[in-house]
Amino acid sequence: MGKPAGSRSLGQLGNPGLFLRALFLLLLFCRHVSPQCKILRCNSEYYVASSSQARGARGARCQALRSYSLCTRRTARTCRGDLAFHSAVHGIEDLMIQHNCSKEGPTSPPRPRPPNPDHQSFRALQMCDYEKSFAYKHGQLPRYQHCAAFGDPHIRTFHDEFHTCRVEGSWPLLDNDYLFVQATSSPVAKGSNATVTRKLTIIFKNMKECIDQKVYQAELDNLPSAFQDGSVNGGERPGGSSLTILEHVPGQHVEIRAGYIGTTIAVRQAGPQLSFSIRAAEEVAKAFTEEQDLQLCVGGCPHSQRLPRSPGCRGNLEAEVARALCKDLLPVEDVYFHSCVFDVVTSGDANFTLAAHGALEDARVFLPDLERLHIFQAGAGGSCVSSSFLLFFLLAGFWAVL
Repeated sequence: MGKPAGSRSLGQLGNPGLFLRALFLLLLFCRHVSPQCKILRCNSEYYVASSSQARGARGARCQALRSYSLCTRRTARTCRGDLAFHSAVHGIEDLMIQHNCSKEGPTSPPRPRPPNPDHQSFRALQMCDYEKSFAYKHGQLPRYQHCAAFGDPHIRTFHDEFHTCRVEGSWPLLDNDYLFVQATSSPVAKGSNATVTRKLTIIFKNMKECIDQKVYQAELDNLPSAFQDGSVNGGERPGGSSLTILEHVPGQHVEIRAGYIGTTIAVRQAGPQLSFSIRAAEEVAKAFTEEQDLQLCVGGCPHSQRLPRSPGCRGNLEAEVARALCKDLLPVEDVYFHSCVFDVVTSGDANFTLAAHGALEDARVFLPDLERLHIFQAGAGGSCVSSSFLLFFLLAGFWAVL
């Protein structure tokens, strides 16, 4: 049946802008429109698509009309009986005839929809705040673990085991789903079995909405306050602020906070060595496979790399000098104190007292249970070496200053 004489559909208005304006006016009077009917969204998308095309570009106009038609078909079920919907359908048919458009063919690319900033920020806040997210899921705060590597190096593992290690070359302190930390060590003195860390590489692995992959690298006398790419946070992702670098003492103490994985790392330089300390959520510290079994923070040093410690060397000149230096900063004779004595005796460098003291201070902050702060081991005294060995290094340092 043909249309009544003199009647014109909305589509016959010719100008798509006039057509849509007329359709919007019609919608104002259609108070019965179902909230599930998405005709307004279809109208809006067509208006944007048609307005962005050059006038007279028939192919582009036809693509916009085919997309409009597809949108109305998708919402047809919820728009039955809706006057505005049926007017739009007839209008599309008329416009397609007017512009000589075939029903089959390409459609306009979907209009990019920027995410709702508030929703995105809220989601990032939830996902990239490990402690709050964990508490929400489990009804309690996460458990944390602490590891440190300092001085000779001495390793305090996540399980509160304590080793003094040789580990010359590059060794992984951590290697899990979120972090990779590698320490590179070399002998503290020519011919010495004792080694010190002179380079640290820390990789924060790419994580969804939270951060881009970031690399931090410190070397002796070069303790930067930024990642390798020059940034001081996790990048442009919504949760980028959940990874930050703070410089406590320029060239001596940097702290990296990774809130998205419940982790804080401290990197220090004291004398000719770098120290590493970490407080990590237990779930994060355990997120590794069997292939990632070599981690000094998890298993400590391999037996072949552990240095023996003789019982105390009281009465020996070098040990008494070292004990006096260490006692000023470390009054409790725990593993930190004995590590200090060991390092000063072995290296002849009094700056090693600062390495042990810094590690103890980090442990005070990072350990969830301060009753675990001090570790006492039998036979943890400093190494017995000749007094001339210590005297040589102390005099060498004295003459270097002069």
